Amino acid sequence: MKSKQAKILLVIPIAFLMLSMGMQEKKAKLFVLGTSISEHYGKYLEGFLKEDFSFDRKRDDLGRPKSSGIMRGSNGGDSRSALAYLTERFKDPSFSPDVLLLNCGSHDIKVSPKDGSYQVNSEDYKRNLEAILELTKEKDVKLIWVRTAPVVDSIHNTPRRKNSFQRHAADVVAYNKIADDLMYDANIPVIDLYTFTRNIAGENGYIDHIHYNDKVRELQAAYIAGALRSIYGK
Repeated sequence: MKSKQAKILLVIPIAFLMLSMGMQEKKAKLFVLGTSISEHYGKYLEGFLKEDFSFDRKRDDLGRPKSSGIMRGSNGGDSRSALAYLTERFKDPSFSPDVLLLNCGSHDIKVSPKDGSYQVNSEDYKRNLEAILELTKEKDVKLIWVRTAPVVDSIHNTPRRKNSFQRHAADVVAYNKIADDLMYDANIPVIDLYTFTRNIAGENGYIDHIHYNDKVRELQAAYIAGALRSIYGK
């Protein structure tokens, strides 16, 4: 009798362990690729999603040669860099996220103070996003797009920054529209971080020309986490 009880007691913790391992395996693998804004809200987002998603993002890779076309560090950079990065990563069979949370745009709209050219013009921006859509479709990865957060001209383009690159609110709207149309046609879910941030940050939520304070970052993360759960059915 004691032997049977011992076997039963032994089976129960093993069963719970197997169940626990199975539950962990069911977590969807989320990969985040975005600009420094996503880096800032990312630490909060990872915490909000820890029960449902395993979280990863582009990591520091400062040893990468500039000739690769990929922005070094954990910042995803512009759409050209994002496309090059994803093309490279998908060559590795171990890179297999269930969900790719993607944004690029704020680097694309940088305007040179020397000649007024864009870092990535609107036609190339569209082509790069089209290529990313094709790539994620080919790899059977669920893409979720995040709209580019707003720019306030009077904060970003101050006289102190006259010799640095400029960004303009109108360009954020225009590039968001390009992405909106592509995502709509491809039936890709879109998280409207632009409108959400504009409503909560105003002009007092910035710590510099483009980045937000911790309160705004945490709210952005909470908003994205809720949207992700709704989209992914968690």
